[in-house]
Amino acid sequence: MRDHVSAESIVEMTRAMVATDSSNPPGNERGAATVARGLLEALGCDVTEVEPAPNRVSLVGRLGTGRGPTLIINGHLDTVPVDPTDWTHDPFAGEVSDGRLWGRGTADMKGGIAAAIEAVYALRRSGRELPCNVVFHLVADEERGGQLGTKVLLERGLLAGDACLVPEPTGLDVCVAERGILHVDVRLHGRPVHASEPRRGVSAIEKAAKVVLAVHAADFGHPPHPLLGSPSANAGMISGGTGANVVAERCVVTIDHRALPGQSQGDAVEDVRRLIAAIDDPELRYELTPVVFGEASELEPRHPWVGTVSAAIARVTGRQPSVIGMPFATDARFVRNQAAIPAIVCGPGLIAQAHVVDEWVAIDSLVDAAAVFADIIAGFDEGTVALLRDDGRAPSH
Repeated sequence: MRDHVSAESIVEMTRAMVATDSSNPPGNERGAATVARGLLEALGCDVTEVEPAPNRVSLVGRLGTGRGPTLIINGHLDTVPVDPTDWTHDPFAGEVSDGRLWGRGTADMKGGIAAAIEAVYALRRSGRELPCNVVFHLVADEERGGQLGTKVLLERGLLAGDACLVPEPTGLDVCVAERGILHVDVRLHGRPVHASEPRRGVSAIEKAAKVVLAVHAADFGHPPHPLLGSPSANAGMISGGTGANVVAERCVVTIDHRALPGQSQGDAVEDVRRLIAAIDDPELRYELTPVVFGEASELEPRHPWVGTVSAAIARVTGRQPSVIGMPFATDARFVRNQAAIPAIVCGPGLIAQAHVVDEWVAIDSLVDAAAVFADIIAGFDEGTVALLRDDGRAPSH
């Protein structure tokens, strides 16, 4: 199948998407969605736009007759923001050098989207007919929790299929589990006095420092998950005080807490609260306010969809992929948890290249991914889907 993949086609599609800044925040996928819509329509997709808020656009691109099994390919159009100061390559130019394609979103994950689209072209060049429907969900807002993207598709009844691929960068390993995400604001209260007599007051910033030391990189005491390890916490933002000459009355610390499968929002909040409650300080007064929550998710590593995807990777690359977990959250959680559809995260590039200065993806990895996806699509027939349904975890649609 690799002989039918065009590296030039993948590069040009990726470059077209990378050229449109879809940084989130602030969040504006309209331009990227316009480019992606053109790519899907050129492929022959019937495309529907979903816009739950101004310029927060997701696309549903349907290819096939509507009869038979359906494979969902879910990819996000938004990226993390860019500070171009330290970049040696223009983050929106899609420059090609040293066998790599450079720019924001090349690895995470516009390159993966392009590889999935190219997979259909490769099948056509090989003379193969589609044995299934392929539905592309190219969504907004994944980088900020998916509330305006995949979650909206779920709520509107658009998240339906027999299995799902999410082409995030995994080095073409097979990811079946991911930790959940909680962002929680810890609001500390102090008592303001003149800065010349700080011990007459109570500094909310001083209390915040104690919270940071108690929670940041802490051990939450949970047994480690075999693929995900232990929960983690990062004190990512802090804001407080009104001036250097006033003992701070207010301070807010925002904690990023990564939870394990089975933990609810309440469980994750209580984990943070428990560590703060253990601080020995009778003057420590605070409130916890959840800001973002996405639950962890996992697919049984012995699920037949794992075997199907792993076999395709082995056939195309000659390498048996690893079955892995990832310490962060993706939109696969909506597919696995709420929609009850088996979802695997697997795509070109390395997660180490996501969110970094001079982001890049190897062109060879894009080609490999397109060939793997083509192999998977070519075999996604009624027989394959019957195995998924017999497993008892995949619904029939």
